[in-house]
Amino acid sequence: MDEPMDYASAGVDIDLEGSAVASLIGALSKSVRAPGSPGAPVDLPGGFGGLIEFGDNLLAMATDGVGSKLQIATSLKQWGGVGIDCMAMNVNDLLCVGAEPIAFVDYVAVPKPDPAIHAALGASLAEACRQARVTLAGGETASLPGIVTELDLSGTALGWLPKGEAITGEHLQAGDVLIGLPASGIHSNGYSLVRRIVEHAGLGYEDEAPFDATHPSRELLRWTEGKATLGEVVLNPTRIYCDPVVDLLNAARGEASFSINNIHGICHITGGGLSNLLRLHDSLGWSIHSPLPVLPEFAWLQAAGKVETREMYRTFNMGTGMILAVAKEHAASILAWLEQRLPGTAVVGEVTNDGHRVSHALEGVEFTHY
Repeated sequence: MDEPMDYASAGVDIDLEGSAVASLIGALSKSVRAPGSPGAPVDLPGGFGGLIEFGDNLLAMATDGVGSKLQIATSLKQWGGVGIDCMAMNVNDLLCVGAEPIAFVDYVAVPKPDPAIHAALGASLAEACRQARVTLAGGETASLPGIVTELDLSGTALGWLPKGEAITGEHLQAGDVLIGLPASGIHSNGYSLVRRIVEHAGLGYEDEAPFDATHPSRELLRWTEGKATLGEVVLNPTRIYCDPVVDLLNAARGEASFSINNIHGICHITGGGLSNLLRLHDSLGWSIHSPLPVLPEFAWLQAAGKVETREMYRTFNMGTGMILAVAKEHAASILAWLEQRLPGTAVVGEVTNDGHRVSHALEGVEFTHY
């Protein structure tokens, strides 16, 4: 292989997806719920989670799935982490608007029911509910022979927050400090490219990982003994950030030295990588001058697939799963609070007024659109 691999050539064009979503949104009609009534929409830039009116509070909702990571889990018959992935992709988005997740429903589509697989999914979802501190309020299993060829899993999360305390990005300003929360692995984005690189490298997911899989910011979900396999690394579940972010929000609304007004933006680093930051504000910029350490699997994927550095940061989280933008004068106390609960958390950059773009310490890593 002479040409470098990228996400688009693996079958996923992020820019095309963005255009398709914009077309979908443009074709939608306005809400039938009257402004101010329960269920009426609340304007929210960024789109990490939807907000609706509900009396003295706001409800937040998010929906997402696990994606093609499920294909690797199915090939290895290891579904222990996929329920956590599904939960994380939803509740982490709710955190970005300042909401506390409280309930979740799942949707499982299969070509044919399998009690063993459903039991594994149930156990994984139960652990996900424990980590996210939510109630599993229901779900749906659909048998769809001829439509689906293998397991698909998605879900919807419900959260709440007091009215007037949504984190929308409207209070962001140049000089705000960016605090990065470490990722537990690849999380749930970029797997079409992951699978293509692994196939090109001629490795099996049951083979020993071709890199040092240990890293202080995560503990792998293991099912073998000895050195970690490639499959164990790439299937490590997405980190659920309810602990510590929900506690941070509650502390900021209570007796902490900082207030909820000092937390100006929260960004879940998912598909699109660092370009997700651009969703939080329509004119400010983002400087990542001290990025968190890159996890070893990303270094291997880049080398094995000859993936360009910018493409890596456009496709993957690269070791940073969430970024908080906080007021400069309270950044030290917020960082200390988070570090105590999630080791590896650190200042990664700052908000700038140097144009609507994400810049990075690495040359050539810059994004001007999501």
